[in-house]
Amino acid sequence: RAGSAGGNGSACPDGAAWVWDVFHECARDGRDVASVVLGLVSIGCFAAASFPQFYQACKTGIMDQALSIYFLLGWLGGDLLNLIGSFLADQLPLQIYTAIYYVLADLVMLFLYCYYKAKNRGRGVSAPINAALVFVFLGTASTVLLPGRDAGMAPEPATFRGRALLATGVREAGETPFSRNEIIGFIIGSISSVLYLCSRLPQIYTNYKRKSTVGISYSLFALVMLGNTLYGVSVLLKNPEPGQSSGDYILHHLPWLVGSLGVLSLDVIISFQFLAYRGGKPGAPEERDALLGEQDEP
Repeated sequence: RAGSAGGNGSACPDGAAWVWDVFHECARDGRDVASVVLGLVSIGCFAAASFPQFYQACKTGIMDQALSIYFLLGWLGGDLLNLIGSFLADQLPLQIYTAIYYVLADLVMLFLYCYYKAKNRGRGVSAPINAALVFVFLGTASTVLLPGRDAGMAPEPATFRGRALLATGVREAGETPFSRNEIIGFIIGSISSVLYLCSRLPQIYTNYKRKSTVGISYSLFALVMLGNTLYGVSVLLKNPEPGQSSGDYILHHLPWLVGSLGVLSLDVIISFQFLAYRGGKPGAPEERDALLGEQDEP
């Protein structure tokens, strides 16, 4: 790192020094700095979102009835593709480590779901649970194997690349409009966004069917909503790279913008369900038993 000592590097002579030193990213004006700050806050919201649900699951013991397995599988699938896309697009270390955290948090939530499913029902493992176990295996393999593969790659020249949180890399000078990795990352990002969107629909249906949101932590959805809002604003605030038009910039980030803002709209529907079913009680007998502490066999 001796070669980069002093200032914030020749690649970004007029940018914010702390942003360049910490993230190796060029923030040329106040908009770029605000984009970085909002992006970091959004990551914090996403990182903290799972903890209230972990607590709620342990408190009520009915996580298997409160959450839809397809919601969890869709969420994990989206995060897995996001992680793979981050590696393919050679993203910044902070983005990759954050993507790994998302996958690990999803795996913990799936483990809790399977645990309470087995504890409350005491029946054989169903097809959705088998699918969950497959996703757990794939998620664990991805978080272990992908960093190892990345470490063995030859380093690229130290040229500046713009930030694109949870997205594909921004084009560099002299490159074709979209490289092969960018196209692959764009496709993976699009599929990831579709999975994020589809994951909410089973949960909306589960809430409607139960006429209750007992066992679900609203903080989970509130933090995700806040994170998606800040992420969308962060991407829109960022200035396009030199030589990149605003239209190309929006197109480049379109899958992730659609995913974040689309999920936000569906989470608003879930928020209305929390209000509508605020006084509702769990509909299934086993849910009522769990809340009353009557799970023991007579």
